[in-house]
Amino acid sequence: MKKEEVIQNTTAFVQKTLQNAEGGHDWFHIQRVLKNAREIAAGENVDLFIVELGALLHDIADSKFHKGDESLGPKRARAFLEGQQVDEEVIIHVENIIKWISFKGGNENQQFSSPELDVVQDADRLDALGAIGIARTFNYGGHKGRGIFDPEIKPNLNMSKEEYKRSTAPTVNHFYEKLFLLKDRMNTKTGRRMAEERHQFMELYLKEFYKEWGADPENPFN
Repeated sequence: MKKEEVIQNTTAFVQKTLQNAEGGHDWFHIQRVLKNAREIAAGENVDLFIVELGALLHDIADSKFHKGDESLGPKRARAFLEGQQVDEEVIIHVENIIKWISFKGGNENQQFSSPELDVVQDADRLDALGAIGIARTFNYGGHKGRGIFDPEIKPNLNMSKEEYKRSTAPTVNHFYEKLFLLKDRMNTKTGRRMAEERHQFMELYLKEFYKEWGADPENPFN
């Protein structure tokens, strides 16, 4: 099967699968990540076919919405790609991208690396930053029933992976516990450049947020 046909079929599969997904992890998120990945890949020595498959399938079964099951995404991707007669080597690579793409909190070491993962990971992290990143963050916080901000609850910057997954802290804390950390974890030159601009926008946003709240922008937590 031609690569272009596989990408077309994968696009249709993902779009159908995620048609009722939470707003920050839906088909539009996948579209943005794919666009970011293609832009970043243009400056990298990578297999674009693997990059595109990884971007399309990276959230096919996000563990956050499947009782924490981190194995389901790779399994679903494999089943689909086997049906498309994709080479086993490519399937394994895409499985590893899905397994290792996410920010998991804590200090867990990433046990798989490749230029293709670097690109897709940067592309996904970019969508967690900037104006869209802010919108996604509050959308997910509302989806989980979390408060917006509580100056009495300080961000926890030393959480383990399990503590991060179980956290019910107000949404603003997520800026400190994840979003502001991403800029320095980008893998590619293009990713770092794009992340820096979005990072600055988020800092500006929170300053205005604290001003309107009546909190001290330099020391918002009591």
